[in-house]
Amino acid sequence: MTTPTSILLFAAGLGTRMAPLTNTRPKPMVEVAGRPLLDHALDHCDGLKAVVNAHYFADQIISHLEDKDVVVSDEREALLETGGGLKNALPLLGSDPVYTMNTDAVWDGANPIETLKSAWRPEMDGLLLMIPRDQAVGHTGTGDFDIGSDGQITRGHDYVYSGAQIIRTDLLASIDKVAFSMWDLWTPMLETGSLFGTTYHGKWCDVGRPDSIPVAEKLLNWTSNV
Repeated sequence: MTTPTSILLFAAGLGTRMAPLTNTRPKPMVEVAGRPLLDHALDHCDGLKAVVNAHYFADQIISHLEDKDVVVSDEREALLETGGGLKNALPLLGSDPVYTMNTDAVWDGANPIETLKSAWRPEMDGLLLMIPRDQAVGHTGTGDFDIGSDGQITRGHDYVYSGAQIIRTDLLASIDKVAFSMWDLWTPMLETGSLFGTTYHGKWCDVGRPDSIPVAEKLLNWTSNV
């Protein structure tokens, strides 16, 4: 069974929900517990080839990563969304399947990448890491999916997608759009029953808005020394 060796961290979005903090910087550079959100995400990537995409205030992302063993997928010419960003980064990722992870969350517990790795099986085209809705700290709105007894997922409300997944990328060749969402990959997988979910049992916080920052810092038991 092929295990992913590379990961794409999504860092290209406009971060509109995080305004006004994102008026002068990209959301992945907003600090939580004294460190940029991007660095919290990179903490989970040891042993993997890490690729970070960048569009909004891309120069700040690129400058921040200069001394790190990380490759940048430059999207400054156009915002490609998640699916388009993954397709654009394929030459840099260089493997199939791959991990992807959003950079607007913090985790406290087991490494989410290891959780995905331990649940990955050959019959899967995609494996999404899920948070039970009542444990999705900082998340507003309903859940995204339900998980069946066999691990297959359907659209539903019981689980929130954490932003971390393993996904096979061969379906990208059939998508002729440049900018598109991950749903263009997920929808065919849902139809064929090849999209699965596994539950994260640690703590997780969605850091999508300014008022989510103190919530995330409380989850991490962090107190400023200032």
